[in-house]
Amino acid sequence: MTSPAPKLNCFKAYDIRGRVPDELNPEIAYRLGLAFAEHFSPRCVALGHDVRHSSRPLLEAIAVGLNERGVEVLDLGLCGTEEVYWAAQQPGVYGAIEVTASHNPIDYNGMKLVLADAVPVSGDSGLREIEAIVSASTAPLPATPARMVPTSYRASYVEHLLTYLDTAALRPMSVVINAGNGAAGPLLDALEPRLPFRLIKLHHAPDGSFPNGIPNPLIPQMRLSTSAAVRASGADFGVAWDGDFDRCFLFDERGEFIEGYYVVGLLAEALLAAHVRRPGEGRPRVIHDPRLIWNTIDVVLKAGGQPVQSKTGHAFIKERMRSENAVYGGEMSAHHYFRGFAYCDNGMLPWLLVAAMISRGGKPLSQLVRDRVAQYPVSGEINRGVPNVSSTLKRIEERYAAKAISSDDTDGLSLDFGEWRFNLRGSNTEPLLRLNVEARGDHRLMNLKTAELLAAVDAES
Repeated sequence: MTSPAPKLNCFKAYDIRGRVPDELNPEIAYRLGLAFAEHFSPRCVALGHDVRHSSRPLLEAIAVGLNERGVEVLDLGLCGTEEVYWAAQQPGVYGAIEVTASHNPIDYNGMKLVLADAVPVSGDSGLREIEAIVSASTAPLPATPARMVPTSYRASYVEHLLTYLDTAALRPMSVVINAGNGAAGPLLDALEPRLPFRLIKLHHAPDGSFPNGIPNPLIPQMRLSTSAAVRASGADFGVAWDGDFDRCFLFDERGEFIEGYYVVGLLAEALLAAHVRRPGEGRPRVIHDPRLIWNTIDVVLKAGGQPVQSKTGHAFIKERMRSENAVYGGEMSAHHYFRGFAYCDNGMLPWLLVAAMISRGGKPLSQLVRDRVAQYPVSGEINRGVPNVSSTLKRIEERYAAKAISSDDTDGLSLDFGEWRFNLRGSNTEPLLRLNVEARGDHRLMNLKTAELLAAVDAES
């Protein structure tokens, strides 16, 4: 009996990610190129990469594997994940791969894989099969150079982004843009001449040494430079991105960070207002994750839409987006998905749509979210390290479930107590619990229950 191939640590639930070179290296990348070609039989695949120093060698190794199986390879060069998604939507392109570790530590890298029309390759749609082929292979990386066709779809992508806007209605404003020395800068430069904005560029040049820290604005200390630049410049608002710019983070005119939860509500309202309903069509659907829900549900229902809950994670959200033909999907972690963009997440459209809302209504960003923040105060996601995620979750459920008016296990534990609710879920990659608490118009209650739950979690540690 043949023993099963060893599991590769870099293969995750819906992408590839690992430390370079021990978990991910050009040898593995080459075999992945072979496996992608063998499993999907594509005729043409587009490859792009982020700014990390290890990204270009990994891309070239993938290309060699694809070449060996007769696949034409388009070289997109330095670009964001959404530009790879856009390439996959072009005629004659049968798949695309972005080499990126996004916001992970500097010694990590990874890959995001899609098929034609940017359909994601995840654990239940081919990634496990590719992992098995790669694990069973011992093929060494040959010295043969990759054969690739330098290709750019950036100009057509800029045109696509602009279809979401009435550029003539945009008013001049100043916007701080923080690319975090990631891949966003070149695309922002291509957009700039088409917009009536003064872009105040921060950490703009791509630099794989990340001299200003790994771009991850979910970390509070990584927000400080954007906040300070907004205040110092008197900008109308600020924007920051992660390394491959598929996530977009907003700051109001005071430099205050806007929780992604409230941005989901803003964008849902904007997309529903722009939606033209066809005769006989039901209410347009909006997908949301289960961590924080009340504001999103309220906004979507009032705007004539139908909120639909999905498990957290881009593979789950995209699958639900397609099955529901949803106009928009949003996660509080700053992933935003658009039907017009092949149901994929996009980090450029959110700030452009918010700029259009500010132009149209004449209200600053702080006022656009002020009432929603007051109606549904939230804790923000809080991480706690625990020895055993599942046993701690079970004990918290035993302690709180009896008093809840409803419960949900779509993603972790969600309990609703009428005037407040919480979601507690385990990390997919670390021994961490992630807590989110929200309340109905009572900031004090939200803070009280957040402290109470954290104390309960700590007591189980």
